[in-house]
Amino acid sequence: MGKKKAKANEAVSVKGVLEITRSGMGFVMVPGRSLDILIRPNNINDAFDGDTVIVKVKQGGQGKRSEGEVVGVVHRKQAEFVGKIQLNTHFAFFTPSSERPIPDFFIRSENLNGAKEGDKVVAQLIGWRKGDRKPEGRVVSVLDARNEVDMAMKEIIIQNGFQVNFPQEVLGESEKLTEVLDKEELKRRRDFREVLTVTIDPVDAKDFDDAISLKKLDDGNFEIGVHIADVSHFVQPGTPLDEEAYKRSCSVYLPDRVVPMLPERISNELCSLRPNEEKFCFSAVFTIRPNGKIVDTWLGPSAIKSDRRFTYEEVQSIIEAGAGELYEELGQINKLARIFREERFAGGAINFSSIEVRFLLDAEGRPRGIILKESKEAHQLIEEFMLLANKAVANYIHQKKKNNQSIPFPYRIHDVPDQEKLKPFAAFAGKFGYKFNIGNPRAIATSFNQLLKDVTGKPEQLVLEQLGIRTMAKAEYSTENIGHYGLGFENYCHFTSPIRRYPDIMVHRILREVLAGGFPVDKKMEEKCDHTSERERAAMEAERAANKYEQVLFMQDKVGEEMDGIISGVSSFGFWVETLEEKCEGMVSVKDLSDYDDFRHDEADYSLVGLHTGRKFRMGDTVHVRLLAANTEKRQLDFEWIPDNGDESQKSLAGKKNKKKK
Repeated sequence: MGKKKAKANEAVSVKGVLEITRSGMGFVMVPGRSLDILIRPNNINDAFDGDTVIVKVKQGGQGKRSEGEVVGVVHRKQAEFVGKIQLNTHFAFFTPSSERPIPDFFIRSENLNGAKEGDKVVAQLIGWRKGDRKPEGRVVSVLDARNEVDMAMKEIIIQNGFQVNFPQEVLGESEKLTEVLDKEELKRRRDFREVLTVTIDPVDAKDFDDAISLKKLDDGNFEIGVHIADVSHFVQPGTPLDEEAYKRSCSVYLPDRVVPMLPERISNELCSLRPNEEKFCFSAVFTIRPNGKIVDTWLGPSAIKSDRRFTYEEVQSIIEAGAGELYEELGQINKLARIFREERFAGGAINFSSIEVRFLLDAEGRPRGIILKESKEAHQLIEEFMLLANKAVANYIHQKKKNNQSIPFPYRIHDVPDQEKLKPFAAFAGKFGYKFNIGNPRAIATSFNQLLKDVTGKPEQLVLEQLGIRTMAKAEYSTENIGHYGLGFENYCHFTSPIRRYPDIMVHRILREVLAGGFPVDKKMEEKCDHTSERERAAMEAERAANKYEQVLFMQDKVGEEMDGIISGVSSFGFWVETLEEKCEGMVSVKDLSDYDDFRHDEADYSLVGLHTGRKFRMGDTVHVRLLAANTEKRQLDFEWIPDNGDESQKSLAGKKNKKKK
């Protein structure tokens, strides 16, 4: 007999992620359901915002939102929280700092870890027994109130579900690992220790996880190796080290620090491809003709010894000068990278390349200046060979079949753009005179590349680049291989950064087993893809929040000053302005514009339009503003629009019309 269908009033259990609003109401979105499930505050029980939960839900009527109750927590978004301590005689309470409702924690006196009344601390949830009114916690560390930036960064890290420190057992395990290469293991690897090998990284990098080797062959071809630190040799499945790496899933890069996925013993010592040190790697080695045609690819475990550590700036200087240390070798690698880059864009890849804003920081992490980082040939050289290696590994695994079954594998996928998002963008670009064909995915890519080329150096460049990026789907990990639209690849994965990304470790393990003749089938692979994708998004959110904090801190001494900016975003409640000089973004509220007119949001035109005066604030427009406030706690800049004489003359007219309307 088949399964019985649930009756309309019968409770069923589902799994999803809980979102709690500021009012305390909860909502759970469940895959496959068009409507989320409403959870009233008294039914949230021991769950927090962002937790993956089991919900007992009564089936709602057709098209109606169901209500439910949280009956279990599968996975907590956060294990640690930042907040303040309130002492009592024999115990204490911890009040979390959060915009979303979180109950106070009960802290026993023996778990205070030296915290005093009013201290800002990091606390860990250690239990919430059924029937207890409050969760129980313990203080992990007391934050130094004298260092404002350090406190803010730790709070951002923790709020996004990452831990500041590694558990002691994980650190202990990493310290026991030896850096001496096992001789028997060495025999099983292809030896590149005598082949010219270099690393090219940022000037402040300590974890060198990729290297490039070059060897000219007798037939005139080149053998170029992409050598990746063999992290999976040290991080074994099922160990505390592996479990912690999976839990974090990626390193988090903040303006003043890196929160690593792996302890520094591994990332900066054992696996870092430092000069003149023999290291185990996993390699993708290509035999390439001078015209860029790849005639052979080898994948497998290897051993290398880097001859030279270059910074991007050093390599860029050598390329531009046409001379310098290892110019002939670096020049040859760069020639091939140029060929691969041109072929990639000709094959449908999209050439999005934005300027990165970074802060010059003092010893306490406070911003003292701004640096604009642009992608140059030295960066593109490395990028093209990393893309080549990632694609080669994905192609190899994709071809492996058994009984018409594919290997469950964490592909890096990127879906085609949403037509509904593209239509207003294409119409908006048309107002600047740019034609945009949205007929099919290939035409969209061609149109994007032509637009990005034509718009370079023009006033509308920033707005059209930003809007173009926003129309794109977000890349993620999945076993469902739909290809990578933005790169123009049918098969793609992440193989080249296992020190800072857990999916790369999974790829190394699968590749190793397949090369040995196996056919690994991990039934939880899609679940792992979902988890690592979610952690990547959390890391990006932490990075955005930290950059915003530094922006606000940088602008604090400019409150009251006037400056020029460009409208970088528009909504019904105001518009965002990015200052031209400081590259910092803040908001002009629609409430502050009410003296001039009643403004309405025109989504298709990306603008706010005055109902009476016709005054328009459109994305990409240059405006003059005054900085009203710089709030580090909210990580928010507030601007006031300063009208020109023409706008001032319209103010009284708008005011009269507003009064009549009242």
